[in-house]
Amino acid sequence: MATAVSRGAWHSVVELPETRRLIKPRTSGITMVIDKGLGLRETLDLLEMAADHIDFLKIAFGSSALYPSKLMKEKIAMAKEFNLEVYPGGTLFEIAVFQGCTAEFLHRAKELGFTYIEVSEGTIDLSPQQRRQYIRMARDAGFGVVSEIGKKDPSVKIDPMRAVEQIFADLESGAEKVIIEGRDSGQGVGIYDERGKVNSELLQALIDGVRDHSHLIFEAPQTSQHNYLLVHLGPNVNLGNVQPHDVLTLESTRVGLRGDTLRECLKNAPKSY
Repeated sequence: MATAVSRGAWHSVVELPETRRLIKPRTSGITMVIDKGLGLRETLDLLEMAADHIDFLKIAFGSSALYPSKLMKEKIAMAKEFNLEVYPGGTLFEIAVFQGCTAEFLHRAKELGFTYIEVSEGTIDLSPQQRRQYIRMARDAGFGVVSEIGKKDPSVKIDPMRAVEQIFADLESGAEKVIIEGRDSGQGVGIYDERGKVNSELLQALIDGVRDHSHLIFEAPQTSQHNYLLVHLGPNVNLGNVQPHDVLTLESTRVGLRGDTLRECLKNAPKSY
């Protein structure tokens, strides 16, 4: 897999300090952007500026149900032209399960042009057998699949042992990545406390249990969370629920163009002055 090459405005003058950053197509170092209602022109602006640094576009929550069909198709087609994968938020999948229309949901997702499906139970409850069934249904329908661990209710905490078991089960069933819930706030859920700080013990328990964190996507809507996870897990940790206006900030942090990670890059780099 290729590592980062500086081809931007300062190409051949300034090299990227972090040389381990992977470029697209990649299976590690994924950035998933949460889209909470960008218009077509806003979407085009984002993609023209930052598509090289985005892997997945998630149409947040169940909001894609409010889009006019024509606009939804145009937006998805635009993202695909820039080599992004696109999927509706897991909440819409959960509504389809609750209403008993999962097959119809997958059919419509295909008609609209979505390429991935998120299988989650942030609000509803699924048995291990149901999770396996829905992951395989989506795969059989021609979609890539990401699954999600964790509840949206802050009172329900992640049990790391059970989470690791479910992660391996989802991967075996056909999920490509497993998302660790963080919501769009990054507070009080998943690996974050009520102030948005990372629970380092829980994070380490998940990493130790899974062993290869490239299987995971950590929802991390706050820049302070990006900084923590990049410093502790390296430039190619998978991050999700990244706000559109933070994409270049995140990529700058990944490649050592911000002080938090530049400091790490400089520790072993030879001086040239």
